[in-house]
Order: sequence, then C-alpha cells, then structure tokens
Amino acid sequence: MTSESPLLDSLNLVVSDMEETLAFYRLLGVEIPEEGVWRTDTGAHHVEVSMPGGIDLEFDSVDLAKRYNEGWQRPEGGSASVVGFKVASREAVDACYARLTEAGHTGLQKPYDAFWGARYAIVEDPDGRDIGIMSPSDPNRRTSPPEV
Repeated sequence: MTSESPLLDSLNLVVSDMEETLAFYRLLGVEIPEEGVWRTDTGAHHVEVSMPGGIDLEFDSVDLAKRYNEGWQRPEGGSASVVGFKVASREAVDACYARLTEAGHTGLQKPYDAFWGARYAIVEDPDGRDIGIMSPSDPNRRTSPPEV
C-alpha cells in the first residue's frame, strides 16, 4: 500500500433507534460493551466497536449524523448493500438466523447452501439494512453458479 492508497477501516451506520439497533447487533453476536456507548441527556448517539477483522463498526444517531454531515438524508427504498458477518460454522448460520427472526426481525433469505460453498442467510436490521450471515466456505460444497 502506498501512502496515497485509501484503507477501509470503518463502517458507519446511521440508525434511527440506537437502543433497538444495539439490541439487534448484540443478538446477532456482536460484543458491544455498554461503556462504549456515548450517551447524552437526549440519548445514545455514538458507538464504536473494534471488530476482530480489524475494521471498526460504528453506529451514529440521526441527530449526530446531521451535525457532521449537513447533507445527510434518510435513504428511500430498500437496502443497496449487504453488511456481512462471518460465523464459525454452517450450524451457526441457522442458529443466528433463528435467534434473530424469532425475536421479530425480518428474514429476507432463509439459510441455504450457497453455490460458493458456504451456508448463507440474510436478515433485515432495524433500519432496513440487509445483514448477511455466512459460514466459512467449504470447497467440497461448491457448485456451478445459477445463470444470470
């Protein structure tokens, strides 16, 4: 990497309900210590979690986002990206999907054996973002991708 090459080091998600978001991501399995939640008299506004893979996952309230980005507007329509989380096993994909959907979160893609060899599922977070849950890929389970 040259000194001018950008390095992806964080994913910042603006959230409409911080408490609901924290509950969802904790249920997903993300360790979010309460002492890492920045709160004011008006509520929780910022959380930063250093993820094991080296990227920081951050959550900001709408009020805070409007303070540092004067052009911020809530996007309309569905999610145009998938925020991916890797879990330890194929069984963990099923268990995580079940835990989240049983808690009332919308399942968008039930767990299935994907053509690239992983077990994969998608659940919607409280702000409508697609959250992918994927096991490690098993080369012995790879198949040809469907025609597009």
